[in-house]
Amino acid sequence: MINNAGFVVGSTGVSVIDAASTERRTRDLLGAIAQRSPAPVRTLVNTHSHPDHTGGNGLFTGATIVAHEDARREVLALGQVGNGPIWTPIDFGDVPLAPPFLTFTDRVTLWSDDLECQVVHSGGPAHTTNDVVVWIPDRSVLFAGDLLFNGGTPFLLSGSVLGAIDVLEHFVRPLGARTIVPGHGAVTGPEVIDDVLAYLHFVESLAREGLAAGVTPLELARATDLGRFAELSDPERIVGNLHRAYADLSGTPGERGRPIDVMAALREMVAYNDGRPLTCLA
Repeated sequence: MINNAGFVVGSTGVSVIDAASTERRTRDLLGAIAQRSPAPVRTLVNTHSHPDHTGGNGLFTGATIVAHEDARREVLALGQVGNGPIWTPIDFGDVPLAPPFLTFTDRVTLWSDDLECQVVHSGGPAHTTNDVVVWIPDRSVLFAGDLLFNGGTPFLLSGSVLGAIDVLEHFVRPLGARTIVPGHGAVTGPEVIDDVLAYLHFVESLAREGLAAGVTPLELARATDLGRFAELSDPERIVGNLHRAYADLSGTPGERGRPIDVMAALREMVAYNDGRPLTCLA
């Protein structure tokens, strides 16, 4: 729930990429923007529907909130988030639910004065079914949302493991970005793409073995040595990722991203954690 956000300052307004998860974090973001520019925030782009990137939308009063059409549906379906047994409790504060209200299916172009910012759907399910990036070609800067994690375990429960591999190899890498802002973790370079792909291929191979052996995702995760990936934060995501990879491998490419029992997978992640709630630091 500690995400990255960014903003582009123009002469008459500011464009923001992603809100934050809580009232406190979003007000801190708004304060950082105000220190750089007195101009109003005119546009807020949500890179996907998850509440760590959309929870603070309601504090961007007066801004046009832009996202993929599926992101609006998912924000509305989830509703206002709160504490529960899956994650350690946090103070969400007082933030009204505010779904995106300008939506698109493929791409739109956002202009900050003469600076072109391409807002592009990933083309298929990956982290979610509604991932978009903000690509600024003149600066070779890519806001990747949660298609990329730097130092944290990628999480594909709402999307597709195999789809994410395709998206990173055939959509993200060809952009040729020199600077990448991942959804979580430090700003980095294109090497993060290889890091995430290595983990995704590890999960895919593991899932194939698990399906052939007839073991459940939780049983497989408990028997697995994560190796170098154990150093990433949130290693229990292996369970959710295996649930998604099992679904990917059991269906057709056209079925990637189809709904699965997300709550059951999250409860098994807690079980993998010896019953401890998942860490939330927001």
